[in-house]
Amino acid sequence: MSDLRNAGPGGLNLLTALEAAQRLASGATTSVALVEACLARIDARDRDIHAWTYIDRENALRQARARDSEPHRSPLHGIPVGIKDIFDTHDMPTAYGSPIHAGHQPANDSVAVALMRRAGLVILGKCTTTEFASPVPAGVCNPHDFTRSPGVSSSGSAAAVADYMVPLALGSQTGGSTILPAAYCGIVGYKPTLTGIDRGNIRHLRPTLDTMGLLARSIPDIAALHAVLCGGAGAVPATSIRRLRIGICRTSAWPQAQPETIEALESAARSLAGAGAILSETPLPPVFDAIEETFGVISAVEASRALTYEARDHRPKLNFWIRNSLDAAARHDQSMFDRAQQHAVECQKALAVIFQQCDVLIAPSTIGEAPADLASVSSSAFNRMWTLMHVPCLTIPAYSGPNGMPVGVQVVGPIGSDVATIAAAQCMADVLMQNA
Repeated sequence: MSDLRNAGPGGLNLLTALEAAQRLASGATTSVALVEACLARIDARDRDIHAWTYIDRENALRQARARDSEPHRSPLHGIPVGIKDIFDTHDMPTAYGSPIHAGHQPANDSVAVALMRRAGLVILGKCTTTEFASPVPAGVCNPHDFTRSPGVSSSGSAAAVADYMVPLALGSQTGGSTILPAAYCGIVGYKPTLTGIDRGNIRHLRPTLDTMGLLARSIPDIAALHAVLCGGAGAVPATSIRRLRIGICRTSAWPQAQPETIEALESAARSLAGAGAILSETPLPPVFDAIEETFGVISAVEASRALTYEARDHRPKLNFWIRNSLDAAARHDQSMFDRAQQHAVECQKALAVIFQQCDVLIAPSTIGEAPADLASVSSSAFNRMWTLMHVPCLTIPAYSGPNGMPVGVQVVGPIGSDVATIAAAQCMADVLMQNA
């Protein structure tokens, strides 16, 4: 894995969000200086990585100057953030990754963007996303190796954070679109409970799946941004690894796991048990056997409804994966959709029973390290089920694979346990990063 800290211009852009915030609060630097450092990094590297679809330098600097001239509104006041281009921004175009909506200028911000502005963050620009957040790559490269996948569909957001272009970014997840790119790019990715972060005024494709996503280089940064969007103290609650009940959940996708993923999960289990956590093998009950089919039905039907206009008037402009999904949806009638929804609820109830016996689960983040492939659809086999279950997930970048690329371990908590799951992930990361 290349040392990105030594690649291109360094400085303030190398700081985590909270490190930069501390300097801003003490007067040791300014938001303008921080934004300028991020823009310099983008100038030096984005011609190769393609993480950004829209940057307005003067707009970003104008925001930064305003933040420097006013009292701090939050602990992340003056910190720049990248926005995945499926979230509306009133002062920047939002194309949803689609040529159909090229140049579209929303009148209002998505709720998450508005909350960030209210907290004094600087909206640096729009990060590249795939077409309607589908899993077909959009030309973004992995900062560690430009020949390898950065994951999808929050690929621009993950790559921008991993390459020190910005300390924070907003993404989303419908299948694996936050956890997967975060793991491939070696950063922290967090998918909250489905309704844990307000999803207002975003371009929904699948309302029972589309979930917000946060990307950062540290778990405390995730906690701070989560607090901006949801309220709360923002600091990671102190949690002891000793007596933490952790279930090892390999899921039905385990046969797809590559050796580096197998070793990462086994190594994590050994390290956590050695630190005093209580670990147990936690297989999923038989009700989960058809969970992939259920996900496929719900995903296809909801997408076909959301894309009615685009499919009717612009079908040739849609990528092959979306067209195939539309064809699949045509084979699913309402009764099949209803049964799939009911099955999802049954699985959610069964998972809640599992969480009575453990505080969190650990599972693979991906099937392996990022493949040397910039064109194919990346496998989200270890992500889709958790998205359908509406539970919070966080990937810890603790390991690496045979080619030196990052390999993560995923922490999964029960619905509504977002703060506790972040806290558990932090105490687990303290152990794993020390022993990796």
